[in-house]
Amino acid sequence: MDFFNNIAVAWRDFNIRLAFAIFFAYLVVDGLYAKYTLHVMQYRAFSAATIGALMHFILAFGVLNYINNYLYIIPLALGSWVGTFIVVSQEHKKS
Repeated sequence: MDFFNNIAVAWRDFNIRLAFAIFFAYLVVDGLYAKYTLHVMQYRAFSAATIGALMHFILAFGVLNYINNYLYIIPLALGSWVGTFIVVSQEHKKS
């Protein structure tokens, strides 16, 4: 019974605008992560370091939100998937 009460509380506190912000933040994070990996493999130190710092800044936004409400993991994961898919698809078209 406690489980269902926890879900009810989480849904009550769920903010759809914040969920969209998290979705887009993690779409960007995973897009940046794919670019980061490419830049590291190409030994582009400055751009890889800059992208890495930016990624961690955005990652903190998501972590701070899903600590308070685990339902925000759903838009986080979806944004992550979409961001990686877009960047990898674009890179595949280039090669």
